Amino acid sequence: MNFRHSGRANFFILLLSLWLSNAAWADSSHPLEPMDLSSPRATLNSFLATGDATFKHIRDEHWRESSRVAEENLRKFNISLHRMMDLREFPPAARYDLGRDVSVYLYEVLSRIELPPKEDIPDAAAYVDEEKGKSEAADTDPQSAKKTDGELVSWTIPHTEITLVRITDELNKGQFLFSSSTALRAQDFYEKVKTLPYRRDVPIKNYIQKRHNLNRLFAPSTIERFPEWLKLSVFQQGVWKWLAVAIMITLAALVIRFVHLLSLRGTSGRALSRYLRSLATPLALFVASFVFELLNREISLTGWVSGGISWLSHAIRYFAVAWFTWTGPMIIAEGIITSPRIHDQSLNAHLLRLVARTSGIVAAIVIVLIISKQLGAPLYGMVAGLGVGGLALALAAQPTIENFIGSLNLFADKPVRVGDFCRYGEDPTRDWQRIGYIESIGIRSTQIRGLDYTLTTIPNADFCKMQIINFSMRRRMFLLTVLGLRYETTDDQLRSVLVSLRDMLTDHPQVLDEKPRVRFSGFGDFSLNVEIRVDIDTSDIDEYRAIREDIFLRVKKVVRDAGTGFAFPSRTVYNTRDKGIIDERQEIAEEKTV
Repeated sequence: MNFRHSGRANFFILLLSLWLSNAAWADSSHPLEPMDLSSPRATLNSFLATGDATFKHIRDEHWRESSRVAEENLRKFNISLHRMMDLREFPPAARYDLGRDVSVYLYEVLSRIELPPKEDIPDAAAYVDEEKGKSEAADTDPQSAKKTDGELVSWTIPHTEITLVRITDELNKGQFLFSSSTALRAQDFYEKVKTLPYRRDVPIKNYIQKRHNLNRLFAPSTIERFPEWLKLSVFQQGVWKWLAVAIMITLAALVIRFVHLLSLRGTSGRALSRYLRSLATPLALFVASFVFELLNREISLTGWVSGGISWLSHAIRYFAVAWFTWTGPMIIAEGIITSPRIHDQSLNAHLLRLVARTSGIVAAIVIVLIISKQLGAPLYGMVAGLGVGGLALALAAQPTIENFIGSLNLFADKPVRVGDFCRYGEDPTRDWQRIGYIESIGIRSTQIRGLDYTLTTIPNADFCKMQIINFSMRRRMFLLTVLGLRYETTDDQLRSVLVSLRDMLTDHPQVLDEKPRVRFSGFGDFSLNVEIRVDIDTSDIDEYRAIREDIFLRVKKVVRDAGTGFAFPSRTVYNTRDKGIIDERQEIAEEKTV
């Protein structure tokens, strides 16, 4: 090779060779020995030495036999190269793939440009002297120490824009890494120097041109037998790789769509089975993400294509996980609701669904924030946007929040449950229309089925403020009725009716009173009134009606057996002569009052 400064270059190559031999010995003797990144000189030497070892491994082992061990060793080399570069500007999901390409571009650039002599590259001692000078200056001027504290220290390779900066964060504090701007522009640097000859002895020459068709599926000899049009490079990928990517993505999309449509069948079934079927789609997405990663690794995609496929696989995987976290709590809630103790439309069931849905939403939001960080989205901007959006949503949903608080009050007090028969509010009508069975108690409203089968929906904020009479909560039911006997009923007949009614009610199996309250209560306009007051041993309205019917039939028999009858509205006209006031009885009464 033709070097303008062959003496310096040979010296630099000799230095790297000695460093490589020492590094190999250190790796075998001290496997946990950290890389020396304490200065630009140390980082540059470490990067070139690791790059040489990486490409030597690719040439001697990875290409010859792409085994799992060889692949793992190559990954370790790549991670070592990544540690020497500031890759914080790259999305974490694609950082490994993009960092691998950045290291290849930088290695090619540094192997083709003229590097300065060793003594012109700052070493750690230069920065120790600099820190010592700063500390001495701080002793005389404390304000100068504050000005230089945290100052960014960097070094740029002469006649280039390749810069190494000293990192100030806790993870890599004090280490010199290739700057983020250098990593972002590595490909541009390579495009400017790719026609220059190598100034160093590298294990593989023109690797970037060769890797367009390199992969783990086919040997290089097999690739050579491909038609020429398949081996053409389009955006640094062989045409056959583009075809493989297109076929795999199309097949994955078709399978996912088929699974999703299949999971939507029978959506009219129980909620638990519907949610279980819906898990098929995120499961298919989860599998597809690993298929994309396998495709990326096996056909050895490079550049932004590799980073894009890696980004896509991570996005699909996190989306599938978010789907699982969204649906999982609902499956647990519906599994609990299917137990016989919880009605499907009860407030308990709706609150379980609410808690499950809220848990799913929170978990999904956390997953979205994680994926936004992994994919390089502005996390803090998203959090601020969620805060502003949440405030606007809370203001717009104020009535909904009131109804939700009302549902919590109903849950705490439990005045009614699904299936209860109740009367609510005030009703001025004679037939009292505000009465019916509770059909469902939701988060927003309560539905009541009236006796005429009409459905009334009342917001929970209003329903919890009403007067609610729950007939189903009665432990017993009260029977009150008044019998009207004919005025022709004699005293003996009336006493017989009272005694017989008391005996009949005492012997009745559904009457709880040991001494039933049966009394002659007064004189009506056209009847002698007998009042019956007893407690019935039931809380079911239908059973109560059957018992009441049986008692009334027995009452009818008692009245009939006594030889009397029930009075009905009537008027009796007597045709007679009025004898007037009896004088003798009037005189006796007056004498008693004197």
